Amino acid sequence: MTRAPTPRREVIHPGIDEARFVPMELWERSATLDLLGDLLRDSARGGRVVVVAGEAGMGKSVLVSEFARRCGAGARVLWGGCDRLITPRALGPLHDIGHQTGGVLAERLKAGAAQEQIFTAFLDELSGPERRRRPVVVVEDAHWADEATLDWLVWSGRRIGRAPALFVVTYRDDEVGAEHPLRGALAALPSALVRRVSLAPLSPECVAEQARRAGRDPGQVHRLTGGNPLLVTELLKAGSREVPATVQDLILDRLRALPRPAGDLARLVAVIPTRADAAVVAGVPDLVDACVDAGVLVPSGDGVSYRHELLRNAVEDALPPARRAALHRRALGVLAGIDGVDPGRLVHHALHAGDETAVLRYGQVAGAGAARQGAHREAAAHYRAAAAHAGRLPAPARADLLEEYAFQAYLAGLAEDGLRARRAALAVREELREPERIGENLRWISRLAWWAGHAEEARAAAVRAVTVLDAEPPSRQLAMAYSNRSQLHMLAGERETAVAWGERARTLADRLGDAETSVHAMINVSSARLTDGDQEAAAALREAHERAASLGLADHATRALVNLATSLVQLAEYAAAAPAIDQALAYATRHDLDGYVQYLLGVRAGVRLVRCDWPGALADASAALDRPARAGVAVVPALVARGRIQAARGEPEALATLDEAARQADRTGEVQRVCPVAAARSEYFLLHGDTERAAREARRGLGPALAANHPFYAGELAYRLWRAGGTGVPAAVARPYQLMIDGDWTAAAEEWARRGATHPRLEALSAGDRPAVSETLRALDGLEATQSAGRLRADLRTRGFTRIPRGPRRATSAAPAGLTPRQTDVLALLTEGLSNAEIATRLSLSPKTVDHHISAILTKLDVPTRGHAAATAHRLNLLRDTAQETSPAPPGIAN
Repeated sequence: MTRAPTPRREVIHPGIDEARFVPMELWERSATLDLLGDLLRDSARGGRVVVVAGEAGMGKSVLVSEFARRCGAGARVLWGGCDRLITPRALGPLHDIGHQTGGVLAERLKAGAAQEQIFTAFLDELSGPERRRRPVVVVEDAHWADEATLDWLVWSGRRIGRAPALFVVTYRDDEVGAEHPLRGALAALPSALVRRVSLAPLSPECVAEQARRAGRDPGQVHRLTGGNPLLVTELLKAGSREVPATVQDLILDRLRALPRPAGDLARLVAVIPTRADAAVVAGVPDLVDACVDAGVLVPSGDGVSYRHELLRNAVEDALPPARRAALHRRALGVLAGIDGVDPGRLVHHALHAGDETAVLRYGQVAGAGAARQGAHREAAAHYRAAAAHAGRLPAPARADLLEEYAFQAYLAGLAEDGLRARRAALAVREELREPERIGENLRWISRLAWWAGHAEEARAAAVRAVTVLDAEPPSRQLAMAYSNRSQLHMLAGERETAVAWGERARTLADRLGDAETSVHAMINVSSARLTDGDQEAAAALREAHERAASLGLADHATRALVNLATSLVQLAEYAAAAPAIDQALAYATRHDLDGYVQYLLGVRAGVRLVRCDWPGALADASAALDRPARAGVAVVPALVARGRIQAARGEPEALATLDEAARQADRTGEVQRVCPVAAARSEYFLLHGDTERAAREARRGLGPALAANHPFYAGELAYRLWRAGGTGVPAAVARPYQLMIDGDWTAAAEEWARRGATHPRLEALSAGDRPAVSETLRALDGLEATQSAGRLRADLRTRGFTRIPRGPRRATSAAPAGLTPRQTDVLALLTEGLSNAEIATRLSLSPKTVDHHISAILTKLDVPTRGHAAATAHRLNLLRDTAQETSPAPPGIAN
């Protein structure tokens, strides 16, 4: 056997005296450093972006620091960092860069200018006089970036090709899930200008070599660190002492070795995310030197920081609560005196210090700033912190704060939070006897209660809003209250009433010159008419979207697209619905409207289920259900999609998922929620041979569907009832379902195919002849729909078919991890080091499907990265010989 060469030892010295600072060592990164150098040279012909990803402690910051050192005088390095605050500071990295550049960029940031003005000033800074050194823009820890920072990255990335600059963006890939907003931002960057670099763990040979040099057990070091460079470095620096259990033990040992005053300074720095400003450590240079000499702190900008956030976290977490609060009070006092400090940082320290007055003050300032920059989640978080102490404010100011918080919570998809705030604001407005504000709060309570699934409260508040405002002179609030009534009737399937209220709202809004309410009502009326079969309504919704967008009404513009897409789903026009959903989802994501994003992910999951992209459906459902809102309207579509796939695959969680879907749908009382859940539950019981319960579930949904005159909901439920042996099937059902009930499976399959409905087409074919049934079984086996395929095989025997194929054997080795056979195939190729594209080619899958499979594998194995998945697969013996397990295509079925 040929022995692997010993990796070359590379020690970095990022502009710091080696005698005073012994940094983390840089092993096995020469190729990456060379690549960065090449990209910097290439940027002379047009900007480039390099994205450096790796787990926490993988050495991203060390790598970038060494690259900056190697650049020397030939480059102008601008550093920006994203902070791990309770609420990320808006445009944090750009503020850091503005402090370095000064000039117009700094002025616009300080003045709170509009985003585009700030971004333009930044680009101008990069495109300065030719005599300037080549710009290198470093954005560290982008996984903590706020929404506005991500907008800046995308905006800059799309224009960087015209500037001779290199962007270096680092992030922790173990903290970025499938639906993390950073993924969307990176995907939006021009692919031709972007180079992705993933930092791998150190090789076992490298770890072994360094462990032997330090006189440590190589196997133990690798087992404890997994090749993480930071942990390796820390363990080896611990000397001959027994290997500590955690990184916390390592850093606390160093801290205890410091003189007490220096240790106190290090603990103060530990409560300040990212870095401590110069003002924090001013006047104590000897203490700073002592911390740096001991390797506890490192110079960072004009201040100091821990060499890694993991180490800072370890120290902060070890502090007794009272001491931690005292240190946060001290940090707050210093930072509050710094001109232009980000208020989000002040909120962070005020919260941890328990300073209610400061939280109230700075929370409002930070919330307003984040709201201006479109960072709704961050704005809601800041306002939430301030609202907890709103009782300190006079009544009018208290109501204003609660209303601002509620609005940002609504935009962020946090309906329950917004609803509580609106209820509190309403009580204040009632005390102040302000009818218009009372009516406005009632209308918002109605809207938020609908999102949260509180149907009765939504309707009652809507009626009361109109009653209160009708007693006052005509106003914008009254027009919007009318439109809100229209919206609720439209959502409930009461189309004629929805149109009547909507036209009433538009008439008043147009008379008052209220463009917002007019377009809001236009969306309601058009949505009601579209579900009633009016073909011109789709064009009206697109027009409403364009009008709302031109007025800067992102919420209403998104709703127009959402209603168009979901109406197409309700009309079973899946081929048209798929791109419409993608358009709506992209728009909602771009404007950070998380409630719509969550809802649309669930709707898309349902469409992907129907179109037999089940990995994609499950990925969307998981992304929807993993968001903060766990109840209400937004979760129902995702629960239905997940539950139906679980049922088809015979997974034991299926009924619990569908039970939760029913609980959430029943709270809304709406046809578009109740009927799909009833159909899914009826389907579940049919798959398990319980025709009595299947019929009961079908009848539960059929009544509301018929009352709403909804042919497709009525059609599916009538079909399920017919399958369960029920009688009295109504005639007013959609054509493809009627064809299936009538036994014309050929025409039904053709109709479903025209609509882009692959799975319903398979259901139609399952009632057909030998070729049709064979196609259905092959498809179900490919989807791993073992319960559906098993039920069909049982039905075929009852119908007299012979030589029915058994279907693929279950993979038993992966059962402990819950992996499906296809996921096991993907895992096996992943452990061979194949890329997603190579896996897709090998298994004849699309790259997107492979992405979905890998996301599911990581979730089921509870690991953060592909490397961890491979290691777990070997440790648990999850891999199987896919060649031996592959089943032949099922033969024809004879009858």
